[in-house]
Amino acid sequence: MKEKDYHAVLRVDAPPHEVFENINSVTKWWTENLEGSSQKLNDEFSVRFGDIHYSKQKLVEFIPDKKVVWLVMDSQLSFVKAKSEWTGTKISFEITEHHDCTKIKFIHFGLLPTIECYGGCSQGWDQYIKESLFKLLTEGKGEPGLK
Repeated sequence: MKEKDYHAVLRVDAPPHEVFENINSVTKWWTENLEGSSQKLNDEFSVRFGDIHYSKQKLVEFIPDKKVVWLVMDSQLSFVKAKSEWTGTKISFEITEHHDCTKIKFIHFGLLPTIECYGGCSQGWDQYIKESLFKLLTEGKGEPGLK
């Protein structure tokens, strides 16, 4: 059986442009503790969650209203032996119009069940994607820094 990268799918009643803008407004749904920028191709930004999680991302694919991909250039996860498990992984958001809604396909390429942080990181993404980003897109307010 092939291993599966962590993924989540959301469907929202919002236009693709609005979805794209909100995804790139990282401080509205992931964490307010951001340095750098996440608004255009080749932008770089880092996020911190206390001493538990640090990661630096670079926007390596940026197709307005359709797709954004972040390359994790550096990471330090204090709760696993291999502290840099995220380094070299990619975080992807694909946006498509789907019947009467907008579909967001989120994939963290390289976040596989065989790596140590998979359980905790999957739970974190569940909260940030399925709850905080979803609330931002449907209610107008996310919950950055939930954990």
